[in-house]
Amino acid sequence: MKKESKQFEPLIYSTIGVGAMFLILVAVYVISGVAKVRLDFTEEKLYTLSPGTKAILAKLDTPVEIRFYCTQDTKEMPVPLKTYAQRVEDLLNELRKLAGDKIEIKKFDPKPDTDAEDSARLDGLEGQMVGFNDKIYLGLAVSQLDAKAALPFLSPEREKLLEYDLARAITRVTNTAKPVVGVMATLPVMGEFNPMMMRMGQMQRQEPWVFVSELKRDFEVKQVEMTVEEIPGDVKVLVVVHPKGITDKAQYAIDQFLLKGGKVVAFLDPFSLVDSRNTPPGMNQFQASAQSGSTLDKLLKAWGLEFDQNKVVADMNFITRINRNGRSESAPAFLTMTQEGLNTDDVVTSQIDSVWIPFTGAFSGTPAEGLKQTVLLRSTKASQVVDRFMAEFSGDQTVKDFANSGKEHALALRLTGKFKTAFPDGKPKDASTEKPEEKKEGEKKDEKPADSSLKEAGSEGVVILVGDTDLLFDQFSVQIQEFFGQRIVIPRNGNLNLVQNIVEQLAGDSNLIGVRSRATMNRPFTLVRQMQAQAEDRYRTKIKDLEKSLSDTQTRLNELQKSKEGNQRFILSPEQQAEINSFKAKQAEVNRELRKERRNLRRDIDSLENRLKWVNIAGMPFLVAISGVSLALIKRKRTAAK
Repeated sequence: MKKESKQFEPLIYSTIGVGAMFLILVAVYVISGVAKVRLDFTEEKLYTLSPGTKAILAKLDTPVEIRFYCTQDTKEMPVPLKTYAQRVEDLLNELRKLAGDKIEIKKFDPKPDTDAEDSARLDGLEGQMVGFNDKIYLGLAVSQLDAKAALPFLSPEREKLLEYDLARAITRVTNTAKPVVGVMATLPVMGEFNPMMMRMGQMQRQEPWVFVSELKRDFEVKQVEMTVEEIPGDVKVLVVVHPKGITDKAQYAIDQFLLKGGKVVAFLDPFSLVDSRNTPPGMNQFQASAQSGSTLDKLLKAWGLEFDQNKVVADMNFITRINRNGRSESAPAFLTMTQEGLNTDDVVTSQIDSVWIPFTGAFSGTPAEGLKQTVLLRSTKASQVVDRFMAEFSGDQTVKDFANSGKEHALALRLTGKFKTAFPDGKPKDASTEKPEEKKEGEKKDEKPADSSLKEAGSEGVVILVGDTDLLFDQFSVQIQEFFGQRIVIPRNGNLNLVQNIVEQLAGDSNLIGVRSRATMNRPFTLVRQMQAQAEDRYRTKIKDLEKSLSDTQTRLNELQKSKEGNQRFILSPEQQAEINSFKAKQAEVNRELRKERRNLRRDIDSLENRLKWVNIAGMPFLVAISGVSLALIKRKRTAAK
């Protein structure tokens, strides 16, 4: 009897163990579904609310209502949208937990011909058509008192910006006044009178650049003269465009504006195409190009940065084909940047696919103490800094002489922290005012006027620096079409979005800068990219050697041709034929080597991909099997010990 019971013991224990495990799993599922408990084990806590969002919620003094509209019909709602809707609801619940009674969330299922659908339309939401006649809703509206902001459709493509979009909507309803954006520019970005029309007696004004027109939709845009000595007090964000020849007094005005809490966006340029086109009378193109650079030397030095006005960045990964003098030419310094050069973890650049940047400069140096740098746009390692004149007038030569620097160059960046003044001695004086003046009777000779300038910011400030101004120009950012008298603007790239995102972030609540983009599930194969880049370097070296060999062969052929007599000039000599055959043989050899390199690269990449696949397929079962065997061995030892 004991023997039979011992035979059934393993079966009984196994059954009890499986049953207990089943009950535990069911309990965990039920509890997690009710409690909505989420643990964030991702790198850098990507699913945890940002400090900026927490600060925005902490400042709420009047309740905010969020109306979440989501179609609940599982037949109509596509599965990906239904899954995303659950993530949106989870985030809303996190906001409510953190804000307490300062946030009220109402959920609606806007079925056709219902009060919920009417409410959605009043909030500015429109249903999205799926299938033939089915309409779905997935959006929300945020309101506080009479202020309202809507997110008409929550697209999964903007999942990384979901937290930022919600935080921005909350700040919009809590701060209803239109922020003032000052524009300080030497280029005619605000529009100008056409000189040709003025000579004809017509006072026709050119339109402002499109980026200014777009900013006017959301902000009050005010022009600030480049010679200003104090930035108006109502300006919240100052946009500086191509400050060519800026005076120390104007830089001092920007400095004090920043220390008082203002935000600064500066578009600098070592070579502005737009500026070089506006050639003054009596100046040739070379002279205009030489004087088309701009910088903020005093301010950059105080911030620990450098910006070389004589150099531009060339990048073989972002090379652009342009038409010059009727022929197509490679322009490695005219950058067509893809997401490879954009900071996809920052809200300013995460949703931008491409940017056109003609002849941009690079920022170098180490930020001053107390400042933090975040690079927004950068070159790849297949780049180098080249002379701007060479890049402008000879793109093909730049390609031939190209040599990888092996480093990424910062083309646009954000500085945050407590800034210190670039003018420790106070407001700079004009040369004419530096002469000693006669003192009035009774006035002490050593007496100086009190220095009222700020030396350090009282709170954290923000500066965004971009190494190009031409990206703002309509020709490089948009297409403008006339349609039945309407001016239609069609973006060419992400240039316009980049500017709007920058200004929008700085003009909003300062805590928005601390709201980062959320997690992305895309993990690029960086090792494969490195292998491809190394192979391209080898190709480029072999092609350069082949071109040199061709040049040497042509030189020798010319020398042999000169040594011939007149009646033999059109007949190839044996020496010339031998040179040509030698070059063809070398060309064939190089082509074979290039094909071999490509095959080897493909083989290495395929081998790496196969290893990764097998690790993913077999790795987890292998670990489970090892764990099971280990537990079995431990259990067996314990049983044997008994």
